Amino acid sequence: MESYAQVLVIAIPFFMVLIGIEAIAAWKLGVHVNRGEDMISSLSSGITNVVKDVLGLTVVIVSYAWLVDHISLVTIQDSWLVYLVAFIVLDFAGYWMHRLEHRINLFWNRHIIHHSSEEFNLSCALRQSISNVTSFIALFMVPAALVGVPAQVIGFIAPIHLFAQFWYHTRLINKMGVLESILVTPSHHRVHHAMNAPYLDRNYGQILIIWDKLFGTFQPELDVDPPVYGVKRPVQTWNPILINLQHVWQLVKDAWRTKSRWDKLRIWFMPTGWRPTDVSQLYPVPEINDFSQFQKYDSQPGRALLAWAWAQLVVTLLLMFWFFLHIGDFSMQEIFAVGFFLFISVYSYTNALDRSESAVLVEFVRFVFSWIILYGSKDVFIGVDSEYSFLKTGLIVWIFFSFLFLWITRKEALQAGSKKMANN
Repeated sequence: MESYAQVLVIAIPFFMVLIGIEAIAAWKLGVHVNRGEDMISSLSSGITNVVKDVLGLTVVIVSYAWLVDHISLVTIQDSWLVYLVAFIVLDFAGYWMHRLEHRINLFWNRHIIHHSSEEFNLSCALRQSISNVTSFIALFMVPAALVGVPAQVIGFIAPIHLFAQFWYHTRLINKMGVLESILVTPSHHRVHHAMNAPYLDRNYGQILIIWDKLFGTFQPELDVDPPVYGVKRPVQTWNPILINLQHVWQLVKDAWRTKSRWDKLRIWFMPTGWRPTDVSQLYPVPEINDFSQFQKYDSQPGRALLAWAWAQLVVTLLLMFWFFLHIGDFSMQEIFAVGFFLFISVYSYTNALDRSESAVLVEFVRFVFSWIILYGSKDVFIGVDSEYSFLKTGLIVWIFFSFLFLWITRKEALQAGSKKMANN
């Protein structure tokens, strides 16, 4: 937990710098790749994902360490070969896990957040799931376990493999010549994030594109058919926590509503998007098929609310970094209290960015909870009371004025929300 948090303290600022470079380059080139609300949603999703991982909220069904201890036939000596085998097998496993997430209803809920942005930029790479609460990717890593690749080697390669998937989430890099035949490039991954034919459910590779070419899922980007980004059932929210719950909630409702017992069971494992016939007729779900009429989600927050949301994001990021740097000083109870506070902060300001009618209430709950953990639990967030008590006071004042801002602007928000509902 603590070591992973320290790695994130280094990695996340690096990603932020690259996002800034992309934004400047896009501005210089006159290419519109970012929207403020979308960036806030993406970065906030990244916050929830890394906090969830640091808290250890994942149940490992089968671990690679267990596999290598029980099924290894030989042991590769510690050399460059063991790292190469680990990298190839990890990439192979990633391809199949990724493909399952796209093809099976239940598993799609683990991945929908990553495709929910209707833009394609480096910040959307940070849209990672908090609903993948189980891990069984080790089942696809049997080849490495059989030849005895040590678990610590996989542990070393895994974060490198993950972070190497960041750079190709951009529209600013065109096709890359011979590399297109070997690696996943920005062009390949633009195809993967597109929802229009013939791009849907293609290019699952993570680092190597050879798996898609071997298993029949490769599709090059076509000049005559530009990618349209997003999901066919638009999420219509900036709130990453709600996005993580949308698909599974639809499955729950469909399983409850259908009269067929067989459909109640199989809906979870059917192809992504499948619904029981009786339910789909009575409760239709809007889906995009005519991409010429597609309009991106726009909650029209206005400059003041957008600026407020940016400020909330920055403060939440700073608190998260402080938390990661000092996580070893907290008790387990305090770690979960701070983690929950970060989650409710993200929920609050992205909910407000949606112009939700519940925005004021949620922010009031955040204010009350912040008071409890800052003054009801010794040393949470700030450290030693006598030395840093003014920072506790500053944080409480900040959240109070955040609540006050939403309270003052609530009438305008309610009017916008009512208008949005009427248009829908």
